[in-house]
Amino acid sequence: MSYSIPPPPAQPPTVHRRGIGRRLAALPRPVLISAVAFVALAAGGVTGYLLMGDGIAEGTTVRGVDIGGLSAEEARAKLEAELGDLGTAPLRVVIGDDGSDEAGEPEIHELDPAEAGLSLDFEATVAAAGNPSLLDRILGRGGSEIELVVHQDEEAGRTALTGLAADSDRTVREGAITFTEGEPEVTTPRAGVALDVEDSLGRLREGYPAAPPADGADPADAEPAADPVPLPVTRAEPLTGEAEIEEALRAWAEPAVAGPVLLTAGDATLTISPTLIGDHLTLSADDTGALLPEFDAAALSADERLDDQLAAAETEPVEAELRLDGGQVVAASPGSNGSTVDRDAIGPAVEPLLYAEGEAARTGTVATEEVEPVITPANYRDLGIVEEMSSFTVEFEPAPYRITNIGRAAELINGSAVAPGEEWSFNRTVGERTEENGFVEGIIILDDQYTNAQGGGVSAVATTMFNAMFFAGVKPVEYGAHSFYIERYPEGREATVAWGHLDLRFLNDSGHTIYILASATDSSVTITFLGTKRYDEVRSETGPRTNVKEPGSREGAAGDACVPQPPLEGFDVEVTRIFVDDGTEAGRETYRTTYVPRDEVLCEGGD
Repeated sequence: MSYSIPPPPAQPPTVHRRGIGRRLAALPRPVLISAVAFVALAAGGVTGYLLMGDGIAEGTTVRGVDIGGLSAEEARAKLEAELGDLGTAPLRVVIGDDGSDEAGEPEIHELDPAEAGLSLDFEATVAAAGNPSLLDRILGRGGSEIELVVHQDEEAGRTALTGLAADSDRTVREGAITFTEGEPEVTTPRAGVALDVEDSLGRLREGYPAAPPADGADPADAEPAADPVPLPVTRAEPLTGEAEIEEALRAWAEPAVAGPVLLTAGDATLTISPTLIGDHLTLSADDTGALLPEFDAAALSADERLDDQLAAAETEPVEAELRLDGGQVVAASPGSNGSTVDRDAIGPAVEPLLYAEGEAARTGTVATEEVEPVITPANYRDLGIVEEMSSFTVEFEPAPYRITNIGRAAELINGSAVAPGEEWSFNRTVGERTEENGFVEGIIILDDQYTNAQGGGVSAVATTMFNAMFFAGVKPVEYGAHSFYIERYPEGREATVAWGHLDLRFLNDSGHTIYILASATDSSVTITFLGTKRYDEVRSETGPRTNVKEPGSREGAAGDACVPQPPLEGFDVEVTRIFVDDGTEAGRETYRTTYVPRDEVLCEGGD
């Protein structure tokens, strides 16, 4: 037997493989260097990303404040610290694009940001900065300047703008012409402006906060923007232009006050001055913008500056004089008519003459009217002036000043007619006691002592009038007794007057007209009421003196100003007025008077 030994198995061919190092070595050198740098950068980026976490990208700024590399909380705190004041600075605005007032000067308004609903949202600002991605960090991309995020409460903004509009809105003003001291004055036209509140909300948001600080400056020191924020408006233009104003001056305004208007009223002439004319004339724009005159004729007629001229042009009617003859009322004189200017006709008479040229063309007439006296011989009985109602006389010690002053007061009172329901006033009838009114200086009572003053002695007439009124049974309205008692007057039934302080007034409640007779001699004054008696009789009862107080004694003023004064006790007293009809008491009234003591006043050189 034979065995064959098989040959050994074939071996695989040997393969030679290059490692990574050999492959890199085989790369060109520049490529190899870049690759190594990228790997290092990537490794650093990963490491930085892992270390930084949520930090803000380096180089991130807000209004010049660097917040790069900070956490969100750190960045927000830093922005609040450095920019917080910027958000509270007033926001300056102007109304309209030009923002000018009538003089052309900028009219700047300031708004409180908080009240206008504006605030800085630092948290949202930081969130907007964001964090860089891994790729941004690997590629070395940094941060940049980002805008502040503004929060706006629109409702608060509307409220603030509405308040601003109330102060700044203006209606369109047409041209006009008025007059000062008779000279024309032009009111220039002006456009109407109304703040557009809705559109202004966006303007506020865009203009807030104020401009950023200059480079290198502290953000907290930022000044407001040099140019205020213009807020939009709606405008309404006037219709009146310069041409209309010039035409109105030429045609109406200047001719109207070129000179006075003269009105003849009977024998008198009224002069209506340019000042009076101008004060009641205006030129206003109509619907087309033309200036047309508007003359207030009624206001001119009623102007009190015409009073003196009218008083000089008018004549008062003369009342018929009445007197008693054997107990009967008779007419002593017929009286006469007066005349008055028809005041309501003055303005209408002036109006057609306003634009005429020359004195002759500016002269016209105004109607006058006759005024009949209240009392005539034909009607006094119909008025109820048929009998004596009362009469009272006061006697006084003659003295030149008393004779003059008492006589003048009686003269002014005599012939007074008081219609039913009317009041009679001593001060209104007699007037102020001045030299011009016919009165001289005499002794009066002032501050509880005698002194000298104009019109001394007139209280004798006031006391006489009070008693005539008392016994006529009419109603006293105002009266006052002397401060201390004067022996020649009935106690508790006397009166004094003081111009501007104390009057003597009564109401004619008798139902008929009262006619007053007043006359004086050198030692007495008498006042009589004529009319129709309301009561058959009026009596007076005087009670006892009570609360009696003794007077003192003192030195008077030095020199001629001192007036000696005898002492007299002070006291209280009641006087009762009793009304009698058909022998029966119909009513009574009590008058209470308190008199202070009359101190003795000693004058140097006197007894």
